Amino acid sequence: MNGGYCNAFAPACYIVSHAHEQAAMENANDTLRIDKWLWAARFYKTRALASEAVSGGKVHVNDQRARPSRPLRVGDTLLINRGEVEFTVVVEALSGRRGPALEARALYRETEESLAQRERAASERRLRPGPAPAPQGRPNKRDRRLLLRMRGR
Repeated sequence: MNGGYCNAFAPACYIVSHAHEQAAMENANDTLRIDKWLWAARFYKTRALASEAVSGGKVHVNDQRARPSRPLRVGDTLLINRGEVEFTVVVEALSGRRGPALEARALYRETEESLAQRERAASERRLRPGPAPAPQGRPNKRDRRLLLRMRGR
């Protein structure tokens, strides 16, 4: 540590350098890559998927398109589009560690409008009719004639 200067006072020197390292870590923790945060907050299963979503324009930070390496800060607003589901969240904390779901949930706060919109979309999806049943193999002669009649041939 300091070229042997602290050898006689190693514990004191360690405390000083450790406090200095802690301060540097706190400053480094003020920001975090957006792809890493999305992975840690469990919006995406892998960092590669999170990075791909950000690159593809599925994630906006403060109403601006972002790159995966964009630094994210506490208080930023994210618009995350995952297929039919759209989240609007405010970053509450930063973490580069992917922990349990309860810890991940503490990293953000979803806006009231976003919650209401997702609930509305979910109820609409429940009311929507399901896909048509798949045909059971090849049509027989009768079914084939019905199909031809429907097509107008």
